[in-house]
Amino acid sequence: MALVALLSNPRSTGNQSMLPRVRRFCARHEEIFHYEVEHVDQISAALRSIARVKPRVLVVNGGDGTVQAALTELYHGGHFETPPPVAVLANGKTNLIAHDLGADGDPIAALERVLELARSDLEPHIVSRELISLTDGDPARRPVLGMFLGGAGLADTMLYCRHKIYPLGLPNAVAHALALLLGLIAILVGRPARFLPMPPRPITVSVTRSGVLQGSFAFLMVTTLQRLLFSSHMPGAGQSVGSMQLLVIERNLPALIRALVASIRGRLGRISLDGVHIERGEEIRIEGSGSSVLLDGELFEAGHGRPIVLRPTAPVPFLRLAA
Repeated sequence: MALVALLSNPRSTGNQSMLPRVRRFCARHEEIFHYEVEHVDQISAALRSIARVKPRVLVVNGGDGTVQAALTELYHGGHFETPPPVAVLANGKTNLIAHDLGADGDPIAALERVLELARSDLEPHIVSRELISLTDGDPARRPVLGMFLGGAGLADTMLYCRHKIYPLGLPNAVAHALALLLGLIAILVGRPARFLPMPPRPITVSVTRSGVLQGSFAFLMVTTLQRLLFSSHMPGAGQSVGSMQLLVIERNLPALIRALVASIRGRLGRISLDGVHIERGEEIRIEGSGSSVLLDGELFEAGHGRPIVLRPTAPVPFLRLAA
């Protein structure tokens, strides 16, 4: 039996330089069972092996896409009688999930904190999060689980950053800031340009018992995270029921500025803003020919007659590292 099981993806951004330190740390602590995967297809076998050592905590060491694949397999795979709480190290490009769970900073320091908590009473440090269950109309494909979905102009900007800016080798913070700036310029220009993110396609967003939104939106986000970048909190953070939250911003600069200012001031969701729509629901449907969404880094497309459908799962235990 191990106190901590660590699932690492050597291909994640941070692990390209960090993994040797992680390996040395694990070699010094026999309470850690370390399993490395080269591809997400190996995660099922990894969790099957990890279940045999019955860890008190499962740590995922990789980017948001690795975390998404691990959560999907953990939830659907049935490898554990009672799944352990999940902790996440910040070793990817965006690390939104790690950020939400208080695992900012040096991954080795976070791993030390996990080991410290695993040796004591975990209960005060366990938090529950619902996951987003995504189906895309393919009956042969099981639902994919994640915690952050970007769509409309946000997805187009994220894809532009991935394909055009990351290859430049810029620091993550600089790459994200540049992508944001170019995304705003694309909104101002209002038409396709080779050096800018693609303009968003028209979509229809339906929220159970809340109504329908239609149009080309600059920003679409669905999340069960409570804390996002810049230490901002989602509206309604801390509520235990119905925590799948939708934020849609219309494709005009004043609406984006209003939303940004309200977020920085902690008033987003507390006041009504023109062009900014915030909803909570048990089912969200996204429809639109060829409209892309990214769930924790994995790309999905809505097709004609095949909407993307999002539903919350039952709460899943996570380990929060911050005090």
